[in-house]
Amino acid sequence: MKKLMIMGAGVYQVPLIKKAREMGIYTIVVSIPGKYPGFELADEICYEDTVNYERILTLAREKKIDGIVTTGTDVAVITIGKVCDELHLSGLSFQAGQVASDKLLMKEKYEAYGVRSARFRKVYFGEDIEKQVEGLRYPLIFKAIDSSGSRGIRRVDSPADFPETVEYVRATTKKDHFIIEEFVEGEEFGAQAFIWDGELQFILPHGDYVFHGDTGVPIGHFAPYDLPAEVIEDAKVQLTKAAISMGLDRCAINADFILKDGKTYVLELGGRAGATCLVELVSIYYGFDYYEKIILAALGEKPDFPQEKAIPNASMLLRSDRDGVILSQENGNEPDPDIVEIQFDYKPGDRVKQFHVGPNRIGHVVTKGETLDQAVEKLNGALSRIRIEVG
Repeated sequence: MKKLMIMGAGVYQVPLIKKAREMGIYTIVVSIPGKYPGFELADEICYEDTVNYERILTLAREKKIDGIVTTGTDVAVITIGKVCDELHLSGLSFQAGQVASDKLLMKEKYEAYGVRSARFRKVYFGEDIEKQVEGLRYPLIFKAIDSSGSRGIRRVDSPADFPETVEYVRATTKKDHFIIEEFVEGEEFGAQAFIWDGELQFILPHGDYVFHGDTGVPIGHFAPYDLPAEVIEDAKVQLTKAAISMGLDRCAINADFILKDGKTYVLELGGRAGATCLVELVSIYYGFDYYEKIILAALGEKPDFPQEKAIPNASMLLRSDRDGVILSQENGNEPDPDIVEIQFDYKPGDRVKQFHVGPNRIGHVVTKGETLDQAVEKLNGALSRIRIEVG
């Protein structure tokens, strides 16, 4: 029986764990202790921090694993790269994992390889910010270089916002520096993709529903995303160039783009599949199980990605507008083949947080339709029949 080590036991790893077990694969789930739903599903649990790559490498050797993988989070990609390198497993490299987890390294690679991206500056805490950003156009984006899930990122419209924003970034990073880049004003969209032995296997652009707080946070997605063929081709070129610059290979890719004046600007790439129901988006749209493909790739089997189907679908996170305890939770939807999934992450009595970033989600809804308009209409209808009271 093949052994697969899965990094993380949270809500985004649960479908990955379930699929691996359906495939007859022995699952070893690695995570810090906590109330994580993946623990109940695992064949074996290792209570370790997924960023401690030396310890997890030792465990991987001891367990004689055949593959290592995650989805929906950037936290463990360095560890995955280390284990893949040392044990000669299929997946991204240690160096690629480091680049994918450090926004400064990523931007430097883009600049060196001519990837179309926003101009930026590396800034140390305590430096004269106004001097450092001379030559950059407002608005600006301040980014912690080691954060994920939209944490440590904030838009700045004038120097008056500098002190508060610097302290916000400082509170979310372990580094002594961060980056400031120009905010490319345009149409934000994303894409899911997969790269194998240097060749892009597919690219699926998708639209994003965005919650606007400190910065834009994706709360849902939809496909297809209506783009001219030449824009999709440009996005493919820029994504491929960015992936090669980062050294990404044999891995899923989560891409964030800005479309400005008909040209694609790369915000960043992650060396894993996206969160917020993006694996489901790919699976529904193309008609194959993307979790299965990700698992096969981690085990060294080149997956095929048939793209004959194009099934429109949409998703949205369930969120709370306050901190508190769930008092009641009701799903008033009747069974419907176009309501693909309604999931509650918590139950009445559980404490939840006001939504600011992706991990504050309290559930999700996924729908499909013969057209995108039908899928979105079904989504809105399903959401209207869900009642969650938090007090």
